[in-house]
Amino acid sequence: MAEEWQQDWTEIKVSVPAEDIETAGNIANMTVPYGIYIEDYSDVVEETLEIAHVDLISDELLAKDRTKGIIHIYISPQENPAEAVSFLEERLNAENIEHSVTVNECKTEDWINNWKKYWHPVPVGKRLLIKPVWEQAEDTNGRVVLNLEPGLAFGTGSHPTTRLCLELLEEYINPASTVLDVGCGSGILSIAALLLGAKSAFGVDIDKLAVKTALANAAENGFKPPEFNAVSGDLSENVSGKYSIIVANIVADVIMKFTPQAVDFLKDGGVFITGGIIDSRKDEVEKCFAENGFEISEHHEAKGWHVFACKRK
Repeated sequence: MAEEWQQDWTEIKVSVPAEDIETAGNIANMTVPYGIYIEDYSDVVEETLEIAHVDLISDELLAKDRTKGIIHIYISPQENPAEAVSFLEERLNAENIEHSVTVNECKTEDWINNWKKYWHPVPVGKRLLIKPVWEQAEDTNGRVVLNLEPGLAFGTGSHPTTRLCLELLEEYINPASTVLDVGCGSGILSIAALLLGAKSAFGVDIDKLAVKTALANAAENGFKPPEFNAVSGDLSENVSGKYSIIVANIVADVIMKFTPQAVDFLKDGGVFITGGIIDSRKDEVEKCFAENGFEISEHHEAKGWHVFACKRK
């Protein structure tokens, strides 16, 4: 594993007009399973004025080009960067988005440090504070703190679909809740569920590194087997039993593949929470729910991403 971490990663930078950053970001999210980061300074003045004074904005930020956004995508040594670039070009052209794509090589350590400097403690919902382990949070305002080191696994709490899933979990968790986290990534949803009072959580992810990361993050927050456990597998592979809450924050295609299986793992009266669904796939996913006997009880949307809470009819 140590040798793998020393190999070169490929950084792909996609520059698009600021007004197209949301659509381009959705496209970029389809190329890798472990997240991206976006530089978008178009609203930096307005956002700062909401919480402070314009004089507090650094000269460096004010000098940024606010007409463009830059999407950073990182491709592991085991993947083909050319395929990712080809996909990006095809989809961006299909959406008539003006763009430029550059490709550089960077060490994994550089990649981690690049996005770490953009990630700070994030309050989510009414009760949670997602905090990177390298940051301090002196005033939590009474929120329960989730300490997180995502490593190369997807899930920091900053992505709209992750935030929406966390907010829905907050609604449904109770002391008797047992949670199945499909595509657990960094373990953020499972750990949040436990911090919010769930009895137990079980994660599954096709990426062995994600499983290792999820277990480490859980331990960092004081949760170990059997309270939290995670295994490597494809969807419901290596999963048994029934759960009161199933959460799957993945992508539309995988959610639709898993939905028929979810029926077998959900307790009577349980809730199926899904995220990672972009605007263009919403109708397909809703149809899949109906075909498999699920009724949508809640639907939330943010920045073109959709999250659903469903129950069996």
